[in-house]
Amino acid sequence: MNKAGKLFIVLALVVVLGLPFLLQKSEKVTRFADDTVVIITPHTESIRYEFARAFEKWYQQKTGRSIYVDYRVIGGTSEIGKFLNSEFTNSFRNHWENDLQQEWTQAVQAAFANPYTMPDSTPGDDTPAEAARRAFLASGASSGIDLFFGGGAYDFRKQANIGNLVDAGLLRSRPDWFQETVIPGAIPKAIPESISGESFYDGEGRWYGTVLSSYGIIYNRDALARLEIPNEPRQWVDLTDPRYFGQIAVSDPTKSGSMAQAFEMIIQQQMHLLEGQGNRDEHEVVREGWIRGMQVVQKIAANARYFTDTSQKPNIDVATGDCAAGMSIDFYGRFQQENILDRSGDTRFGFHVPVGGTTVSADPIGLLRGARNKEQAILFIEFVLSLEGQKLWNFKVGEPGGPELFSLRRPPIRPELYGPEWNQKRSDASFNPYVAARDFTYRGDWTGRLFSEIRTIIRICFIDVRKELVEAWAAIIKAKNAGRLADAEEAERIMQDMTPISYEEAETTIDAVLKAPRIEEVRLARELSEHFREQYKRARRIAEGR
Repeated sequence: MNKAGKLFIVLALVVVLGLPFLLQKSEKVTRFADDTVVIITPHTESIRYEFARAFEKWYQQKTGRSIYVDYRVIGGTSEIGKFLNSEFTNSFRNHWENDLQQEWTQAVQAAFANPYTMPDSTPGDDTPAEAARRAFLASGASSGIDLFFGGGAYDFRKQANIGNLVDAGLLRSRPDWFQETVIPGAIPKAIPESISGESFYDGEGRWYGTVLSSYGIIYNRDALARLEIPNEPRQWVDLTDPRYFGQIAVSDPTKSGSMAQAFEMIIQQQMHLLEGQGNRDEHEVVREGWIRGMQVVQKIAANARYFTDTSQKPNIDVATGDCAAGMSIDFYGRFQQENILDRSGDTRFGFHVPVGGTTVSADPIGLLRGARNKEQAILFIEFVLSLEGQKLWNFKVGEPGGPELFSLRRPPIRPELYGPEWNQKRSDASFNPYVAARDFTYRGDWTGRLFSEIRTIIRICFIDVRKELVEAWAAIIKAKNAGRLADAEEAERIMQDMTPISYEEAETTIDAVLKAPRIEEVRLARELSEHFREQYKRARRIAEGR
């Protein structure tokens, strides 16, 4: 080989080996940025991009320094919660053993992050459990992450109660941004602590809502025509229609806190419907509504094509017509709708928020214990809650102060941005979440304390045994279509028997198991899944006339 040929090979190798490094823009930014903030988030790339870009510019103007936003994306809020708990356990154990020279025991591990362990004002008489809890709450134990950004309020309350989230101080430094009490039915002038039963920020400043979310139904009009479904779905119960069999796209509520809350809304709506009938006491409303809600969830699971780990997948599959309908958090639905309209002008994709079927809840941000870039992290929270940051959520692309590339289609939490002077700039000028919140009052005392139980029940009784559930539902549909109504009705009655997962069972047996060692949950899962597997098989046999 001549010299020119060898030189060409060397140059080609240099290009191949060097190109990935040339394309790693983040590495270049990291190397030359003055400061860094590390954020763990379930947010999509579009949200991450717009907030990093805008914050870096805002930070430069405010401090005269450059900053790099280092996002860590590991999955949904459930995965993030598990990761943070693991990292804080390791960090505190190191502090406990090496700094405090104490023995690490199972009792210490069980107590240090237990919010029910409450040390009093006299450390001298602490039990080992109380001493561990006191030491953790006074420690600088760190997960290596500065901020938790995005997800449901339930997950943030849980992290705050554990002690993983700490006060960022904005209730004191920015009191004009927050409002403790709201006149029922009135539009607040600042971020309310709670409205319609939902908390919008933590009274101790450990987390702050940044944007509002609701839940809705996505659907494909072409697919509905193909299935000969004349009416677009308007309520959750519409998704139980047998014509949707194998056509519903759903995310796994055990992986997504947002989707778990959507299922909670289905249950609460059934309770509210019974409450509206009158002549029923609250005890009856809650318990019967729980059963009816679980029955609606079960039929949606029976109609589902899948339960996916990816929150965006249902919107993509409904958009392409692979599924006819699905459940979605509002911003995914609105984003997909706008994306299709912008690209082709096609109106096949629809999104609808069920009236009286969803709460308006907050997606928070919180400062993590032991944040190594605490000052920068607090400034990021301040930016997200400022009007400059809030405009990114719903301003149109290209509007001054709005997003650069992506229309995020999310309702900001600051009430000021719903004034008429902003309507021309917002993507969803007709939607005011503070007005929509009047349609639904979230009753945390009904289902909020059973949030983990709802997730667990859906996983064990509807997802883990979905093969048998789907087969039973298919046989029932076939029996109905064949005119064998008696068999179909008896089979459906058996399929929908929720006795083992009644409200009483959820708040006693199932609740106790979830607070017990992990082996007890495994045992419960085995028992319940076997029960429902056999129940579905029996329903199928009856539907088939056997």
